[in-house]
Amino acid sequence: MTRSSRAAVGRETTGWRAVVRVLLLVLLLGAVMVGLGWLVTHSFAHAWPFTAEDGVDRGLAARREPVLNTVTGVLSTVADTPCTVLLAAAAIVVARLVTGRWRASALIASALLIEVGLFLITTVLVHRSRPGVIELDHSPPTSSFPSGHTAAAVALYGAVAWLIARGTGRWQAWLLLLMPATVAFARLYRGMHHPSDVVAGFLLGAGSLAIAVRAVYAPLPLPGRTQPSAARGSRYRSRSAISEGRR
Repeated sequence: MTRSSRAAVGRETTGWRAVVRVLLLVLLLGAVMVGLGWLVTHSFAHAWPFTAEDGVDRGLAARREPVLNTVTGVLSTVADTPCTVLLAAAAIVVARLVTGRWRASALIASALLIEVGLFLITTVLVHRSRPGVIELDHSPPTSSFPSGHTAAAVALYGAVAWLIARGTGRWQAWLLLLMPATVAFARLYRGMHHPSDVVAGFLLGAGSLAIAVRAVYAPLPLPGRTQPSAARGSRYRSRSAISEGRR
């Protein structure tokens, strides 16, 4: 086997190892979400601060007013599945046009796919009822834990913010995360989730984004690291030769 063939096999092996590491991270995040859901609905169900969550929901429900009803209704609608899909599709196209590469688009798509997959698995395995207040939105058949609206908003707007911050170096891009924060408040205000549900949504969205960044942007450790060293060595030798020639 030639040196180039061994290098190709090494790169392929390294690529598969990177895929396995990403899959393990996805499984780990899924296990964390299911484990947290089990703790919230079983072990810690009658412990503080989870016993105080109903009071938060009732307090928000008691302070409802027409203006906030309208505003939170818009925020909740923007973060639901149809709107999120449309916004994500637009973000994917814009990212491709702006950067000229599919990697930025892949980041957005990967973050949302990981989030949606783990959200569905978690809601199947964790059964938590909605808060005991009047719901202002139609209640989906999924569990209250975690907040899918919040998780999707964190994954989508977090991915866009990360791309902008990476491309421009402007920290102001992270102000986009105010959108998931307002979505989380809207879901609480409208009686659709407990506080711990939206916290779990933030965790799921952020974890999905972190895994997507690693999968799409983390440099793969290539075998044969002697190549850069050899290149550096050749440059050094060239410089030495030039110096010798000058002498």
